[in-house]
Amino acid sequence: MRIAFAGTPEFARRALDALIGAGHRVACVLTQPDRPSGRGMKLVPSPVKQAAQAAGIPVLQPRSLRLDGRYPEDAAAARAALLDLAPDVMVVAAYGLILPQWVLDLPRHGCLNIHASLLPRWRGAAPIQRAIEAGDAVSGVTIMRMDAGLDTGDMLHRVERPLAADETGASLHDGLAADGARAIVDVLARLEAGDAPVPVPQPDAGVCYADKLLKSESALDFSRPAAELARRVRAFDPFPGTTMALPGFDQPVKVWGARALPAAGAAGGDAPAPGAVVGLGPDGIDVATADGVLRVTALQKPGGRRQAVAEFMRSYRG
Repeated sequence: MRIAFAGTPEFARRALDALIGAGHRVACVLTQPDRPSGRGMKLVPSPVKQAAQAAGIPVLQPRSLRLDGRYPEDAAAARAALLDLAPDVMVVAAYGLILPQWVLDLPRHGCLNIHASLLPRWRGAAPIQRAIEAGDAVSGVTIMRMDAGLDTGDMLHRVERPLAADETGASLHDGLAADGARAIVDVLARLEAGDAPVPVPQPDAGVCYADKLLKSESALDFSRPAAELARRVRAFDPFPGTTMALPGFDQPVKVWGARALPAAGAAGGDAPAPGAVVGLGPDGIDVATADGVLRVTALQKPGGRRQAVAEFMRSYRG
């Protein structure tokens, strides 16, 4: 089969590498335009583009695929290239552009999306982080045949992955990227063998949406329960991260490790106000919350690096 691949970040690169490694014929790759990065703000190609170039695969980087959109010339050029290639299937993973109907209709086997959740739970932009933040016990990957809706297409294959107690956004990302890469290779092998998975419509029950991550969510709100804050710290590692104010610092300090303690872990007397530091030691900085105490165990000073609290405390003068 001739495969067109659409993806941009590291999550998608894992799938592209797996397809290439399995011997599939990837005819072209679509990925987002190069973005400025680093102190010099030099243009940097996406992980998917780097992998495609290393494998000698042609790369398309349209700014939009909408023929009636802001960049119709980009869309028209991409359409002409795809029509010429005539892919049998398009594999999509975290591409970042909406696929208009002409793209969905072009491959004879449709567009197959690698989505990092067990649909219909966590449709949308940030399923990995929202699953951890919500306290889900299990996550997974769904291979879905795309339609015009937002992650609403029929399901072809699902792989479950239990969430560890210390799961972070980074660790779950890597696990689901590996699961998704294996899953799409399996699904395409079945398509080639004439044993295509039976499409299963998504149920109406259990639908929820994973909103895009915003930097404005980084500041920890200690009027929330400690357990919820601890999950957010793990979910938002590495992006967008979480922050808190500490005496002695003009800017918020990044929080990279935390766990919830019962309220009994606070100092005696009246219940402290949420946000009050109620304990300070090598094991952590204890902060009162609306329900329980958040023990912060890893921090990063502005302009510094991640540190365990024991190391952080040696130079802290709060």
